[in-house]
Amino acid sequence: MPLVRIDVAAHISSQTVATIGDVIYQALRSTASVPEHDNFQIVHRHAENELVHPAAGYLGVTYTKDLVFIQITWNEGRTTEVKKAFFKAVAEGIHERAGLRREDVFINLIETKRENWSFGNGDMHYGPKD
Repeated sequence: MPLVRIDVAAHISSQTVATIGDVIYQALRSTASVPEHDNFQIVHRHAENELVHPAAGYLGVTYTKDLVFIQITWNEGRTTEVKKAFFKAVAEGIHERAGLRREDVFINLIETKRENWSFGNGDMHYGPKD
């Protein structure tokens, strides 16, 4: 059910992008109880000037040209503790497996109601059945 959008600079290697995607999927499985095979990701590569962030940093966090934007749309209802664990698992995993700085992992969650998903055939897969 999560839809993951990963935005990176064009210079980030395909192998690194694949690792980022794998880390996110594994973190979703381990911290947010996402089922096996529920792995939908969209990767966007951008020219350097298309990923805008404050040069001086924000909230005590500074960024480099390797900044990765991750946006996930998922069902509402997860606890703050689950979200914190997910954020930590993704940042740590990307740092450990891809070598990117934890500071360069920007994550945004969008919560939606369960009935707002169709995985194909025009069916509402999580909502009330008629």
